[in-house]
Amino acid sequence: MSWLQALVLGLVQGLTEFLPISSSAHLRITSTLFFGNDAGASFTAVIQLGTEVAVLIYFAKDIGRFIGAWFRGLFSAEARKEKDYRLAWYVIIGSVPISILGYLLKDEIRTSARNLWITATMLVVFGLLLGLADQLAKHQRDELRMKDAIGMGLAQALALIPGVSRSGGTLTAGLFLGLTREAAARYSFLLAIPAVFGAGLFSIPDVLERTGEGVQASIPQMIVATLISFVVGYATIAWLLKYVSKHSYSAFVWYRLMLGLVLMGLLSMGLLQPI
Repeated sequence: MSWLQALVLGLVQGLTEFLPISSSAHLRITSTLFFGNDAGASFTAVIQLGTEVAVLIYFAKDIGRFIGAWFRGLFSAEARKEKDYRLAWYVIIGSVPISILGYLLKDEIRTSARNLWITATMLVVFGLLLGLADQLAKHQRDELRMKDAIGMGLAQALALIPGVSRSGGTLTAGLFLGLTREAAARYSFLLAIPAVFGAGLFSIPDVLERTGEGVQASIPQMIVATLISFVVGYATIAWLLKYVSKHSYSAFVWYRLMLGLVLMGLLSMGLLQPI
């Protein structure tokens, strides 16, 4: 991997991880279109650690409160009545589907699921679903329930397929379940922490041993790309939470549809190879 590619992909990861447009799809498309290779699922998983550290820092007070409430609830019936205790469990429960499927389907995720025809199709299909959820859902609730944790957790598992978008899938599910745009976005950020950290840490040996799929990045390149994704990702979180409090997701829906259709066109003309 060249240094330019590492820098660009770190920037792309930071810009797209929290937007409902699929960071894995953008990394896959950018790497193939501009650099002629696939950076690979392991590279993607590791540099996502930078954006998740951004989440940890941005929501540090909230996360500390949730962890404290969870530990108190293990020993106190009174503490188990707290909203923070329930939310901590919702994050744990919502992380189960992607953890199980990610482990069972790890080989497919790194190979056949990265076909660009699949990516293009998922961009369009889940873009339409996000648009429907954004326009038709009630957006009434700010407080999460168990059904929200399960529904958004299952939706997050679909993001193992590039093009679905982890944030887009969870936001779509949250909106259909009746959550406000901001509540769905905040839970989506928190829900990502266990899954993305798990995937990133699990993929580090592949990167260090240089046995993973895709073009190989050096350790300094991985570190720099991850740092870039952290800085840009932190700014993106703040921007997105402010944006969704005042706007719909329609801009992201149209972007997904156009990107998916353009990608299909490039594949049909043979200007891009699907694998």
